[in-house]
Amino acid sequence: MIPLSAAEIAAAVGGRLRGFDPPDIPQTTEAPDPRQLILTHADTDSRNMRTGSLFIAKPGESTDGHRFIDSALAAGAQLILAERETQTPAGEPHPAVIVDDAVAAMGALAAEIVARIRRASPTTVIGITGSAGKTTTKDLLRAVLEPEGPTVAPQGSYNGEVGVPLTVFSAELETRYLIIEMGADGPGNIEYLCRMVQPDIGVVLMVGTAHAGKFGGAQKIAQTKGELAELATQHVILNADDAQVAGMATRATAAITWFGESASADVRAENLTLDAAGHPNFTLSIGGESHPVTSGLIGAHHVTNVLAAAAAARAAGAASSAVAQRLTGLGASSRWRMERTERADGVTIINDAYNANPESMREALRTLATLARDSRRRSVAVLGPMLELGEESVWLHHQLGETVVRLNISQTLVVGQEAYGLYRGAIAEGSWADEVHWAETLEQAEDWLQAALQPGDIVLFKASNSAGLRLLGDKIAAGAAETPRQRPLQEGTE
Repeated sequence: MIPLSAAEIAAAVGGRLRGFDPPDIPQTTEAPDPRQLILTHADTDSRNMRTGSLFIAKPGESTDGHRFIDSALAAGAQLILAERETQTPAGEPHPAVIVDDAVAAMGALAAEIVARIRRASPTTVIGITGSAGKTTTKDLLRAVLEPEGPTVAPQGSYNGEVGVPLTVFSAELETRYLIIEMGADGPGNIEYLCRMVQPDIGVVLMVGTAHAGKFGGAQKIAQTKGELAELATQHVILNADDAQVAGMATRATAAITWFGESASADVRAENLTLDAAGHPNFTLSIGGESHPVTSGLIGAHHVTNVLAAAAAARAAGAASSAVAQRLTGLGASSRWRMERTERADGVTIINDAYNANPESMREALRTLATLARDSRRRSVAVLGPMLELGEESVWLHHQLGETVVRLNISQTLVVGQEAYGLYRGAIAEGSWADEVHWAETLEQAEDWLQAALQPGDIVLFKASNSAGLRLLGDKIAAGAAETPRQRPLQEGTE
């Protein structure tokens, strides 16, 4: 974090200083001058504290950060951002900035930091949103822009009202590119994040049915994602292949760059094929130039993310040839995104169980079917629930069961009561009982997999994050695993 005094933090968030000597009287040995205490790090996790840290005592769903103030101070924190005053065991007030809402204060502090970084050096802020693919696109864009200058991007999938400030807090004054992943649970969320970081470039990937239950329908999802198109100030990067994203063009005030496989797109993929490992090969048409690209990602659906990253990097000033060169061979760096592991017994595990909606489910299943067909191997789909789909959840799971049968997946294991409609859909579409199976719990699913998997199988794990199927995928992959191809750290929500 850029260096800020306790007094500057209090001013930025509109908070009240406690546990300090007033600035206009001499400093005592008991209480420091808030102008002299400099903070260089901020976090909501007391375990991440060090000298110079600001601990943000944020109330949470399962616990309250105020409970960890003493442990945060013991670990090195020197200032607390809190919603109420607290004291040491000796009865002394903790050095703190007191606010009414800690999360809102995080946003205000992030906005002040972005403004200071902009005043210190040329900085480009890039916002990325969409119903799927945000984290993968962010990872690709970071890798492409890092050779151009100091680049900051979210850890894992930090993308909400807490995650975006935490990303900003990791930036320094010399940051050249600040990449912000923007998620939303309802209308107005993207606008709030845009007001916080003031994106120069806005990237909208796609509009799907993820979180449709929270939003109240796909139209409201599109309206919310389009808030980024409205508020990006220099460039808007839009998916020409997604009708709802394309419709956001009328809301944009900045220059528009189109990406996609459409012949009219400014940044497009031509002559797309998949190699034996499922990696997309295509010609990248960008900036009036054509360059061959072989992505390190798995599945044709990831071409959308590659093109979006290419378009954003070009808008940020990177040369077309450099963009193509850096994208070639570049795979996912975040966990559980078509993450492939080769087991010693010949079983291939593809763990894509970080996030799921009907669109991403179908694309992952198509990739599984293609890989199995081309290699003449048996396909196994382990599918959990797609959450937050609202009133259409049962029907959308039922439709996905039909898709499994039509793609001729060899074996399908449906896991969890909330995914039972998927099992019923496969049965109704004509799947035999020995082709589709249902397990109520992860433990039952593990037992089935341990007994049923055969050498040479290609196994896809796919579900929403909170279903926990990604962890079962890890366990099955480790059962007879060689060194995984991709094992980066991941945290947060998609």
